Amino acid sequence: MSNQHYPHMLEPLDLGFTTLKNRVIMGSMHTGLEDRFWNIGKLAAYFAERAKGGTGLVITGGYNPNRRGWFYPTAGSFNRYGDIPNHLRVTSAVHKEGGKIALQILHAGRYSYHPLSHSASAKKAPINPFKPKAMTEGEIKSTIKAFAKTAKLAKMAKYDGVEIMGSEGYLINQFMAPHVNQRKDKWGGSIENRMRLPVEIVKETRKQVGKDFIIIFRLSMMELVEGGMTASEIVKSAKALEKAGVTIMNTGIGWHEARVPTIVTSVPRAAFRDATARVKKELSIPVCASNRINTPEVAEEIIASGDADLVSMARPLLADPHFVNKAAEGRGDEINVCIACNQACIDHTFELKRASCMVNPQACHETELVYLPALKKKKVAVIGAGPAGLSASTVAAERGHDVTLYDMASEIGGQFNYAKQVPGKEEFYEMIRYYGRRVETTGITLKLNTKVEEQQLKASGYDEVIVATGINPRTPPIPGIEHKKVLSYLDVLTGAEVGKKVAVIGAGGIGFDVAEFLVHPGAKADGTPRPQSLAEWREEWGININTENRGHLVEKKTHAAEREVFLLQRKKSPLGAGLNKTTGWVHRAVLKMKDVDMIGGVSYDKIDDDGLHISVNGESKVLDVDNIVICAGQESRKDLYNENSKSPKFHLIGGAEFAGELDAKRAIKQGAELAAAL
Repeated sequence: MSNQHYPHMLEPLDLGFTTLKNRVIMGSMHTGLEDRFWNIGKLAAYFAERAKGGTGLVITGGYNPNRRGWFYPTAGSFNRYGDIPNHLRVTSAVHKEGGKIALQILHAGRYSYHPLSHSASAKKAPINPFKPKAMTEGEIKSTIKAFAKTAKLAKMAKYDGVEIMGSEGYLINQFMAPHVNQRKDKWGGSIENRMRLPVEIVKETRKQVGKDFIIIFRLSMMELVEGGMTASEIVKSAKALEKAGVTIMNTGIGWHEARVPTIVTSVPRAAFRDATARVKKELSIPVCASNRINTPEVAEEIIASGDADLVSMARPLLADPHFVNKAAEGRGDEINVCIACNQACIDHTFELKRASCMVNPQACHETELVYLPALKKKKVAVIGAGPAGLSASTVAAERGHDVTLYDMASEIGGQFNYAKQVPGKEEFYEMIRYYGRRVETTGITLKLNTKVEEQQLKASGYDEVIVATGINPRTPPIPGIEHKKVLSYLDVLTGAEVGKKVAVIGAGGIGFDVAEFLVHPGAKADGTPRPQSLAEWREEWGININTENRGHLVEKKTHAAEREVFLLQRKKSPLGAGLNKTTGWVHRAVLKMKDVDMIGGVSYDKIDDDGLHISVNGESKVLDVDNIVICAGQESRKDLYNENSKSPKFHLIGGAEFAGELDAKRAIKQGAELAAAL
């Protein structure tokens, strides 16, 4: 009997020798827990929670089949029989919860961050200081055997299958695309030669594991680099891989070095489904779509339309491990939706930190951040319904405490209400929606449009008071700062009229956000931002799904900026240097597309009717602008905090505790950890 809510997404998939209970795969994502054996219990708990939440099949982070394939020295490998007992702990935990699990096998090739790296050719990656050596014939053959051996070990460790990583610019992809492969032997040149390595790996793997074992191949279906595969080469490769023994064809999009965003929040939902659909038409095995699929509605529509048989979601199942069960029970509005911020997941991975999730700090910390029922019910007041306050209040209420949440504003969300106005950050609406629903389901008493005083809190008999009152924008001491041309970033993001020439003072995350807001088309009539259409987004980034151009790249068509914008900072360092690793380059690229004049090393002399007077490298100039927008940091609002009070006990979290550059990741984690300890 089909599920009434999302019948296609939740339909079982019969693979002949085994059945997936639904069409949702948790895509591979490196967490850092794979790399150290002493974290195996945490890794098992992490995957088990997703299996418990209803996911049809989870795929591990990438395990390297040999040392040459390491991400970095001592990264997680699986090539010894002695590794099997640890992996059995993972697979048994998943199977106990009724799930299935596949191990991803990944050779990093020229992305290996060590001097022993090898690739198809001796061509250095732009994102890696180490130049690889070209693999010899013997090394290629030993690599084929290494992949197959790891698959055999995975089967012995009770994995239900393996995924062979052939996309995102790793070794197999390096062989498949002339972007890297410049060989003159039988492993290079024509597509038949370039796809020889993955085909031989699949054949040898199938030989070692037998027919009743899942082999997923993650194929690069859109490379987004000059010299990538053409559409016809991708289809030809897919057909050959199916014939070699692949069970499911998964979608990979882009290379890590590509200058086109593929997973950040500004990428439209399901932006690459057409690439999957093109391959699906040519194959008889199930084909899986991926990238920016973050709600059950999007997943259902993709499968129902016939564009894919399954959907792969990695970060959305970090955000909410119970995504599938909530959807099946008709509680889709309770799903904690991934907003594709990358702040705690992929950014952490590239910084060699343990991955987690900004919107769900329990992710990868399931054994450490535990929300146990409260032993003693307390009366708790939370002041401020921004990220920190919402996190603290909902976790505390979930544990059984009596929580009242206060805010002076007319709606919850705090700084999220400003972030959601920024073009490309519309997903922040999901955070507000999710927390609004959580406030309802956990029974919190919500008091908006309410200012509270310390004496009132003490008189109300609260046991604990959590001060999460956030920040005020900092006003820098510039002569003329009170001039009518001057606006704060809060003014701008809440609808203040802004002229056609604007100077933005401060080039941190908020400065970049405000600059993007100013150069993009205005808001819709209801005040919400007008998101780019998929067609507009593809034009601006130079992508054509239908072209036979290598990498699917075409000439960019930049849309004219709404305003002339100057983005200024005091530091002499490059603007945006402190932005997040995996998303910062996108923001810099967007502003460059829109001809934003980015100037560092600025001294602010004064503001008057003529505009903003500045000095750069000892040279004075006047920016004849209509408005000056101040994005020069924040100051904590902590007036209510009384650290000496014993009854009630006061706590300080979020921006109220430390303003810095606004950090929702820290605020949400801090709120959850405090509430878990009450």
